[in-house]
Amino acid sequence: MTLVEPTRNQVLAYCAHDPIERVFLEDAARRGFGRFAAVRNGDGAISALCHSGANLVPSGEGCEAFAPLAVRSQARMIIGEARAVEAVWCAAEDRLPPAREDRPGQPVYAISEPPPAGDSGLRAAREDDLAILVPACAAAHELELGIDPLGRDADGFRWRTSTQIEEGRSWLWVEDGVVLFKAEASAWTPRAVQLAQVWTDPEARGHGYAARGLADLIRLLLDWVPAVTLFVRSENDAAIGLYEKVGMRKVLEYRSVLF
Repeated sequence: MTLVEPTRNQVLAYCAHDPIERVFLEDAARRGFGRFAAVRNGDGAISALCHSGANLVPSGEGCEAFAPLAVRSQARMIIGEARAVEAVWCAAEDRLPPAREDRPGQPVYAISEPPPAGDSGLRAAREDDLAILVPACAAAHELELGIDPLGRDADGFRWRTSTQIEEGRSWLWVEDGVVLFKAEASAWTPRAVQLAQVWTDPEARGHGYAARGLADLIRLLLDWVPAVTLFVRSENDAAIGLYEKVGMRKVLEYRSVLF
């Protein structure tokens, strides 16, 4: 198969067919981040799409065509819909470094109806929250990816956290210096918001704060978009229980291959 560079409109048209699975791809296209490659079917329409940046994100049928791109990209992770990642990984595995970790079957959750109000203290994060937010974001990042971002690139991580605040993509509920709940939007399109780094400080867990904060955040976001989504590691029973408690339902599976 021959790879082509799709136009922005072609990417958006492809993503419109599955706005939950392709929420990151659409967000990246709208923001002009990274580069895209595509496979076309016989009618000229895109049948598979791949975003190349810090991570490689494939989608669609025939993703084995992106194997050479995976080899050249030196991405930190191949992540996306499980079958698409499987196709890339099987086609490129013998030319890539050994995977540091492989996470198949990661459930993707979504919700389109607002849950009951949580009556939390949720609010948009502010720049003066950085002193509290950076450690919480770093802890969530390390738990998810196994790497301390402050040890790898502290200045860059603080800048990215600050940028999320400036863009209105960060929310928290904090009392007496303790983060009772926080989350960021990792992707945002007219059709869906994808949440990431859902976190409650360890000393505040077990009191229902996360469910209340998440419920209020979902309600807030559903005033702007039709759906809220996120994905989670398959073994994270506590997080899965939280998402199901607020009414989110599994809609598909992702896979992550980390290097």
